[in-house]
Amino acid sequence: MDRAALADFLRRRRETLQPADVGLPAGARRRAPGLRREEVAALAAMSTDYYTRLEQQRGPQPSPQMLAALARALRLTTGERDYLFRVAGQNAPARVTTATHVAPALLRVLDRLDDTPALIFSNLGEILVQNRMAEALFGDRSGHTGLARSEIYRWFTDPAERLRYPEDDRPRQSRAQVANLRAAYGSMGPRSRAGELVRVLQKASPEFAELWERHEVAQRFADHKTLIHPELGPIELDCQVLFTEDQSQALLVLTAPPRSEGHEKLKLLAVLGNERFPADTTPA
Repeated sequence: MDRAALADFLRRRRETLQPADVGLPAGARRRAPGLRREEVAALAAMSTDYYTRLEQQRGPQPSPQMLAALARALRLTTGERDYLFRVAGQNAPARVTTATHVAPALLRVLDRLDDTPALIFSNLGEILVQNRMAEALFGDRSGHTGLARSEIYRWFTDPAERLRYPEDDRPRQSRAQVANLRAAYGSMGPRSRAGELVRVLQKASPEFAELWERHEVAQRFADHKTLIHPELGPIELDCQVLFTEDQSQALLVLTAPPRSEGHEKLKLLAVLGNERFPADTTPA
């Protein structure tokens, strides 16, 4: 662990960011350039004292989880993230598996979306970041572990996952989930996490096995769907998807036309905030 290099890198990256770069209000006049230490700590979900000690070349070696959180908070590129891991004395995450480091370009767009549900997910359907409106609509999806991090896996193994969709739309959603996984499988290969997901689901779900044999491949760029909220009921929404260049991550934005019923329900959703969602029973 190179404490001096780590401290200097964190400080310089913090000083290059402005509040607007990470979706924060500018607030009162700042005496120093860039973000404050407490703002970076809050974005990385760690204590200000812990972060301060890193910049002062003190404290314990950060764990890979802490470093990943810092990379996201500081909007690091993949190369910058790898450098952060190395100077902290950790192995940089492998790039041969599905991406878990959120693309800074997508984060910059997400930071500016506060009044409509938006989230970033991997090509395996793993939710990487949600804004507050997405959490209000879907619930907090960050607690899943293992294969259950993938919404594709949960769709075919947990019946509760389908309750967000009207019954007559579920077959279409099943086909879309499999077609998306087929696209990821094609780019990542049979020995990847996509391949592992396919093998597990072929054994766990006859429905998945049958759909997989159709060899349908697709990545949806736009869609219109109805989602069922536990308090507000059905909400009709338009979905737009923005992919990274390598197709490994995507930003999903859900909107409704002005003055529509869906638009009014989104305004109510912003007031309601997070509701209690059914307990997750998906195995990790």
